[in-house]
Amino acid sequence: MLRPKHKPQRTCIACRETKDKRDLIRVVRTPAGTLIVDPTGKANGRGAYLCRQASCWEKGLSKQRLAQALKVTLSAEEVAELQAQLQAELLKV
Repeated sequence: MLRPKHKPQRTCIACRETKDKRDLIRVVRTPAGTLIVDPTGKANGRGAYLCRQASCWEKGLSKQRLAQALKVTLSAEEVAELQAQLQAELLKV
């Protein structure tokens, strides 16, 4: 008898909903201190997950939830860059 394959679950830091890891977008603070959007989910560094909805990204960036989860302070330039990367990521879907 075959068991169903395990699907890792993660929680969105903005809306606090638990979803499959593949349904969320991971943002990573690399060991060098840069922030990147990680489409593979395997990049090295401290990560936080957000839904693919614009409302979750707005809440995560405006209320400093992303900064708190990644233990970093975000500058205005970094927020703008993350929003640009988000738009590129959402267009892929």
